[in-house]
Amino acid sequence: MNIAYFDCFAGAGGDMIVAAMLDAGLNAEFLKAQLKSLALENLDIKITQTKRCGLKAVSFVPAAPIQQQPHSLEQITGIISRSKIAEAAKDTAITIFNKLAQAEATVHNQQTETVHFHEVGALDSIADIVSASVGLEFFRNKGLKKVYCSALSLGSGMVKTAHGIFPIPAPATAELVKAVPVVAGPGEIELLTPTAAAILTTIVDEFCPLPAMKIESVGYGAGSFQSDKFPNVLRLILGQTAPAGAENADSVYLLETNVDDASGELIGFVTEQLFEAGALDVFTTPIYMKHSRPAVKISAVCEIAHAQKLEQILFEQAITFGVRKQILQRSKLERDFVTVDTEFGRIKIKAGRIGTRVVSVKPEFADCVSAAKKHNVTVKAVQQAAINAYKRD
Repeated sequence: MNIAYFDCFAGAGGDMIVAAMLDAGLNAEFLKAQLKSLALENLDIKITQTKRCGLKAVSFVPAAPIQQQPHSLEQITGIISRSKIAEAAKDTAITIFNKLAQAEATVHNQQTETVHFHEVGALDSIADIVSASVGLEFFRNKGLKKVYCSALSLGSGMVKTAHGIFPIPAPATAELVKAVPVVAGPGEIELLTPTAAAILTTIVDEFCPLPAMKIESVGYGAGSFQSDKFPNVLRLILGQTAPAGAENADSVYLLETNVDDASGELIGFVTEQLFEAGALDVFTTPIYMKHSRPAVKISAVCEIAHAQKLEQILFEQAITFGVRKQILQRSKLERDFVTVDTEFGRIKIKAGRIGTRVVSVKPEFADCVSAAKKHNVTVKAVQQAAINAYKRD
């Protein structure tokens, strides 16, 4: 399967996303022709080779006169709709702008219809978003099936916006990256723009570490920030998923905390709450903490979207003052569920496979217990009967 991976170790801007696409294979003349159909007066696209900390990269700069009036969402939608770019690219670009409008409306307590964009409504930002949408469709036409992305580096410090000076991430950016893994740094500057946050949270299918893959192309998109400490580039990796079931992999959060002052009853109650809140697994490990105090480590595995809710439970139940989090890549067997007939009744079976080859068969334990009680036999006897019936079928 053809996949793409955005490595945002130094953040991302709309121009960096497009530049990385160009360096990874997006045809520059095709892109310029698509942008020309937007009919944006005096828009000049400059695509050049450059370097960041000695690393070769592409720079994408849509140059336009300073905008006197901000655009409304309706005006921007009209510009995109009247263009001659592919319908799928139009839909993506309009979706991105709607997401930006919703974020701006939320942080400024407005309706989306009344939002007038400033930085993100400028002609160069329209070009960034449309170009990223065109680039995505370009790669999809070449077989791209799924887009992955790393945690988003935000930077740190303060940023000047049309509404004043705000801490990083800017309010709209913070709204856009909810439920998405983010990290601070590596520089004391805004490294993730609202435009890039809106683009990536729209086109990315999954935020995770680099998936198992065979790399075929790598592109580097240069940002405008110059640093001698790290290259201000966005890396785009294109390739194929690795064989042997790697396409059935995903990413999960592992939340852990050490507890030395909670009763066993409370830990049991919290474990149940974590499962009810969406945890895929919860387990405890006996440990020793400072001064050789016996303690318990609580570990919870969950999908990324549920991490905040589980973390809140750990804090609200006075279990801990701190939670450790890390994103882990998880490989899974393909699973089939069937029901087999045995001399003890119908038993559900879970079968795990790699491709078409079954490598694991497990009867549903609750079904086996119920049948064992009913027929006054051992659970093992029911399990073996279920496995034998599955093999016969």
